[in-house]
Formats: sequence, structure tokens, C-alpha cells
Amino acid sequence: MCPLILEMKKRAGLEVVVCVTAQHRQMLDQVLKIFQVVPDYDLDIMRERQTLFGITTTVLNRIKAVLEEVKPDVVLVHGDTSTTFVTALACFYLQIPVGHVEAGLRTYNIYSPYPEEFNREAVGILSQYSFAPTPLARDNLLREGKKAETVYVTGNTVIDAMRHTVLQDYHHVELDWVGESKLIFITAHRRENLGEPMHHMFRAIRRVLDERNDCKAVYPIHMNPVVREVAVQELGGCDRIHIIEPLDVFDCHNFEARSFLCLTDSGGIQEECTSLGIPVLVMRDTTERPEGVAAGTLKLVGTDEERIFQAFTELLENHEAYYAMSKAVNPYGDGHACERIADILEGKEYTPWIP
Repeated sequence: MCPLILEMKKRAGLEVVVCVTAQHRQMLDQVLKIFQVVPDYDLDIMRERQTLFGITTTVLNRIKAVLEEVKPDVVLVHGDTSTTFVTALACFYLQIPVGHVEAGLRTYNIYSPYPEEFNREAVGILSQYSFAPTPLARDNLLREGKKAETVYVTGNTVIDAMRHTVLQDYHHVELDWVGESKLIFITAHRRENLGEPMHHMFRAIRRVLDERNDCKAVYPIHMNPVVREVAVQELGGCDRIHIIEPLDVFDCHNFEARSFLCLTDSGGIQEECTSLGIPVLVMRDTTERPEGVAAGTLKLVGTDEERIFQAFTELLENHEAYYAMSKAVNPYGDGHACERIADILEGKEYTPWIP
């Protein structure tokens, strides 16, 4: 959302008020600092071991006063977080129009990813403006009954963000440690993968790293203590993987740009790495970003240990398979999504994003 905020602030016809919930305090502050965005309102909801119940009720109670004070013409929410769902719900209660950025992503499995699939489907019902990143996302919304004149294909703002963050001249001590080895970039935190699925994921990664001396892995670990416990159990003591504290968006994008491949159960990284030509093994059974699977940049490998091990090994050994994934066309955007969204909000003509 930060590049969109910066773009809208340039427009004389738009008055921008920024409210954050701080659902993830540390991660939020890093992003705001990088993009030099100063919130007008900060709900500061994060609590230790917070639950979906706590996030939902706290955001709902605290956002009401902000909306009643600001009286916005439109409220923009992004993606599929609990913050996004609850804010859209509050706007519905107050009859304030909602603009959904990154609208129309679907797995049509309400528990995969959890709770994100419910969040984005519910926000889809509540939105008056649907900013779909791809034609497929638009088609999902139209099948669900959205009026065609309220759905706009803009590309994804995450691609715009990377225009601000990826640098040719970038240095980090962890990249010094990787040296000439192939960098394997790992992220894993999805709620539905907690427990046995995550044990299987990490065991597969550990097996590959134990067998090969040509690659090293960097895993910026999520703040969730359950994730950290499993990671220590399965990956601790391996000298070819560094488990580090979460990276801010600037560092994360630059690590992705220098990776040989990425293993992830995240969402946005699927698009980010695709835009950089980095193959991605998606450790999930479903993805709301099937465009990348169709294009060949993403491969769904689930959470089965043997399946992850085989797919990981193949990309290290089969140069043709690796090349095919790394050279596929990026279907997610051209870096101008924010301009299109700002044009739409100003009532100007816009040209849809066509991959």
C-alpha cells in the first residue's frame, strides 16, 4: 500500500488519510520507515500471542472512532489480512464505500489459506471498488456477481513497490556468508501449516542442505513462537542454513533478487520472485495466485516431505527445468498499478493491465 499512498499524495484531487492497525508492529514500522509514510492514525493493536478473536474485536472497536472522525468518501483496504476484513466490515456498518486493492484472489477453499481466503471473499462482497491485479482475478469477481463497471484490472501494487526497493548496489552480511554458493531463500509461517506440516517442510529442506555443498539457505523467521519452536527442532545445528530475524521489505526484496530459488508458504513472495525471474516452490496445497503456476514460475509442492525434497533437488540438478521456471513471463503487473488506481479514484480514464 505504501507506493499507492505516495502516488495518491501527488494527486491534487485526492486527500489521503493513513490509518494503520499495527497488527504486526515491528514489520509495519520497518515498512513505514523505508517508504517514509507517517500514519495519521495508529491503532496499535498488537499484543503478545494475539488471536484472531483479539485482532478482530480490537480493530472493530478502535476503527469506528477514526471513521466517524475522518468521514472518508472511500476507504482503501489491501489483500486478505484480518485488518482488511474487519475494516471493510466497519465501513459496511457505517455505509462507507470500500476500495479493495488486490481483489479477486481465490482458492475457493475457505480454510486454505486460513483465515485469508475467508477475509478476501468477505471483503469482495463488501467492496464498491475492486482493484483486481490480473484478468483471472477480475473473472473470479465477475463470476461472483460483481458489476463489471466496479472491477478494474490494475496489476499488483507489490510490483510497484519493488521499483522502489531493489538495488543493484546492495550489501548484507548474510550475503557475504552465502558467498558464491546458491542462495536458497525460505519463508514459512502459514497458520494451516503449523504442526506436522511444518515439520515435514523443514525436514525436506534440511535433507537437501545436508546432502549438498553448493547452496546455502537464509530463513528470516516469523515472529510466531510456534514457528520458531519447530524451526529450532528441525533446522537447528545445520551449518548451511542461517535462521535470522525478520527482514524489512527493503532487505527482503533484495534477498529475493539475489536468490537461486525460493521456498515459501507466503503469498506476496510468489509475485515478487516471479517478477524477478526467481523460481518458487510453494509449500501449500493451493494458491490464490494460479497465474504463476500457469506461466510456469511457481510450482505447488504441498507440505509432503518427499515431494518437497524431490522438487527442490530437481531444480538444483536439472538445468532445463530451472531455466524454464526462471524465464517465464511475469503475469502480475508492470509497475504502474498505483497510477491506475489513483486515476480511477480521480475519475480519469485508465488503461487496464494486460499481461
